[in-house]
Amino acid sequence: MSQSQRFATGPDRSHILQLHPLSLAAMAKPRGAPPLLHPRPHRRLLRSPISRCACLLLAFAALLLLSSLHQVVRVDLSRLDPDQPRQVSSDQLWASNGYGYHACVTPTSRYKVQGKSDSYMTVRSNGGLNQMRTGICDMVGVARLVNATLVIPQLDKRSFWQDTSTFKDIFDEPHFITALEGDVHIVSDLPGSLQSAPRARKHFTSWSGASYYEEVKELWKNQKVVHIPKSDSRLANNGLPIDIQRLRCRCLYQALRFSDLIEDLGKKLVERLRSHGKYIALHLRYEKDMLAFTGCTYGLSDLEANELRIMRERTSHWKLKDINSTEQRYEGNCPLTPNEVGSFLRAMGYPESTWIYLAAGEIYGGEKYISKLRSYFPNLVSKEMLATKEEFEKFNSHASQVAALDYIVAVESDVFVPSHSSNMAKAVEGHRRFLGHRKTITPDRKGLVELFDLLEKGDLMEGPKLSSLVTEMHKYRQGAPRKRYGSLPGSKGRARLRTEESFYENPFPECICLTGRH
Repeated sequence: MSQSQRFATGPDRSHILQLHPLSLAAMAKPRGAPPLLHPRPHRRLLRSPISRCACLLLAFAALLLLSSLHQVVRVDLSRLDPDQPRQVSSDQLWASNGYGYHACVTPTSRYKVQGKSDSYMTVRSNGGLNQMRTGICDMVGVARLVNATLVIPQLDKRSFWQDTSTFKDIFDEPHFITALEGDVHIVSDLPGSLQSAPRARKHFTSWSGASYYEEVKELWKNQKVVHIPKSDSRLANNGLPIDIQRLRCRCLYQALRFSDLIEDLGKKLVERLRSHGKYIALHLRYEKDMLAFTGCTYGLSDLEANELRIMRERTSHWKLKDINSTEQRYEGNCPLTPNEVGSFLRAMGYPESTWIYLAAGEIYGGEKYISKLRSYFPNLVSKEMLATKEEFEKFNSHASQVAALDYIVAVESDVFVPSHSSNMAKAVEGHRRFLGHRKTITPDRKGLVELFDLLEKGDLMEGPKLSSLVTEMHKYRQGAPRKRYGSLPGSKGRARLRTEESFYENPFPECICLTGRH
């Protein structure tokens, strides 16, 4: 079962339809009201001529009523403009509802202040910005479990983005250290006496629980310093003590604050967007590396598809090389194209005047592919357009710092829409849940592909019918409170852990509580 199928089988996803061409055609042309249910008649009553006459009159009246209702429906549909999505209320477009749930990260009464330790843990964080952020908070949790002093992590400078930023360039290092006092002892660097000391090197097993780290403690018996070369996904999503889970939340949402330079410009970008009213933050994953990694080439030229294939083959740490692009798309594993995103947002009812912030790197194909989305929504802006040249030049050649700006604007948006389930999309969704379940619309990519194919064939037109199908499909995909999903049915062994919903994507129930309950 695919990831998209799993999301369609959750407790609050039962409404999602398995859309096929025949069922879509039936939905697009409803047959009218369902048949009336008649109680079983009593035989003695039907023997009377008067009773039989009365029944015939009632049946005739029912037929007239159904006919009149059908005419009303037909007249109403005829008045709808097939070229425009149906109108929806402002609340439907922008409102969110946390149903009384709120953040809860206070330690339990069993949680004790952790003192200084002469065992040290050095870390190299790997991946892009949000992979590093969640990995750092995993390491905070690990340091607590093994009672080690955490040295400020080194950031990844060898990833696709080749960013030379240090920890203090992206994060407020003094705040990070002081905010976690009592949780974990954190230092900027190793003491001078240990700078040249021998270090053990350990790759922690992914998605490990507390019992695993009890065994790992033994490493520090022979060495004062243990180096961890990878930080991402080192803690389990589920089954950890609640105080460790809440520590991870305090780390990510309170302690790991961005540097003043990033925070200040991020707030300015939000204010400039707010001056125009409400806005959508669109995380459009249509960068070259994403398309090459996923093998998604729908809508691209043969030359572009070949360029992406070559990039995938030459990237040694990408294990999957031979990918069927068509299968990927129909399984819902491809990011929506800019054109598909435009059609989706129009069908959801967002008007042409909507302001949309483009939270993304360099879009593959540039204006060639982004122009269609811009034709749908002319108020499509990016950080480069909102910031002055002087403001933005400080961030040149620092992809992680630029990504941090996108993160701030996305978290603060009225609506967040990710075109693919990337690390940033998961991190932003989790943060927005933590802040009161701010509206996050997660496109059902697998279901949408079937609709878009019908549009392309001419079997369905943009307008009220498409809008009804799309809005119904996403009725329960808008960030409402729910518990985190477990592993996929049928998955076994450690492989099942990979199929779980990430803790940072949905920190419910450990870090989100109902009002008055902790």
